[in-house]
Amino acid sequence: MNPRVKPQLRLAFVGCGGIAQSHWQGIQHHASRVQVTAVIDSHPEQARQMAALTGAPPFDCLEAALAADDFDAVDIMLPHHLHEEVALQAFAAGKHVLLEKPMSTTLDSCDRILAAAEAAGTVFMVAEQAEYWPDAVAIRQLIGAGALGELVTASALFGGNTPVPLGSTPRPWRYDLKAAGGGITIDGGAHWIRPLRMWLGEIDEVLATVGHPVAEMEGESLARALFRFQSGVVAGFAAMSAGFEVGPKEEFRITGTLGEIVVYWGGSGRVVFFDRQTPQGRDLPPDLLPHGKNREAAFGLELDDFCHAVLEGRSLAAGPEVSLGELRTGLAMYRSAQTRNWEKVWA
Repeated sequence: MNPRVKPQLRLAFVGCGGIAQSHWQGIQHHASRVQVTAVIDSHPEQARQMAALTGAPPFDCLEAALAADDFDAVDIMLPHHLHEEVALQAFAAGKHVLLEKPMSTTLDSCDRILAAAEAAGTVFMVAEQAEYWPDAVAIRQLIGAGALGELVTASALFGGNTPVPLGSTPRPWRYDLKAAGGGITIDGGAHWIRPLRMWLGEIDEVLATVGHPVAEMEGESLARALFRFQSGVVAGFAAMSAGFEVGPKEEFRITGTLGEIVVYWGGSGRVVFFDRQTPQGRDLPPDLLPHGKNREAAFGLELDDFCHAVLEGRSLAAGPEVSLGELRTGLAMYRSAQTRNWEKVWA
């Protein structure tokens, strides 16, 4: 082999739905050492479409792809309740595993997946794109540098109008409680919980309420909560999916004794820093956002991180056990909605 030619990671897509499109685009722009060599989906048309994009052969199940044995790792992008079965199958075959969040729908299932990963001795990563959002990373750097002083409080707001028209058939799998394991909180809402954890540390306990404005969705489509972090800081969290149009909004607000950062809605929206010198606010400088404000870059950046971990043994930005924080927070919120009490996240 030419020593100047860097090895490639041969990757199989397991699940060729919408998220696979984002992963493929991410590979094109930010993970050039990843080569998709198999695409797998039980829906033949979806597999054929992804095969046409990637040039990789299509398969209707992981067993058939494993028989061809033309990949080193899998990128699992399936409904949540299928994560454990497919991940364990991949680990048993000695494959590296990139698994979309949440790791699974229950903590017991997550424990089994983590045990299988340890037994396999291969790289295991849970894909949480928010870990790589350019604005989330930049804000963590600012907080670490003391730009906000001592943290006082924060808030996060996620959601919007229902992406799937009401009455659609077949019903989206995310509307099925067994398949999803919950509602908006542990699905899209997890992407707004991770930055809070990146900035404020670990969540200790939560107080929450949930609602169901989308009647067809078995899990919650509305959640509001207070998070008390181990540091003692309290932050607010809100997530909503509704069947109507909603206006522009503020995604994050992080307040410290020396200033405040506000992130406005949308991955290409403004990130504004307020302090005594600039009470009117100033946008974050470009050098803090090397990939701009476009969060779509995160898909490629997480795949590149996984690639380096497999090929070079580099540590992941966040190990798979970190993803338990979002799932545990969501499950604690569900308990709190029932008990109407503060519920521990890690108890």
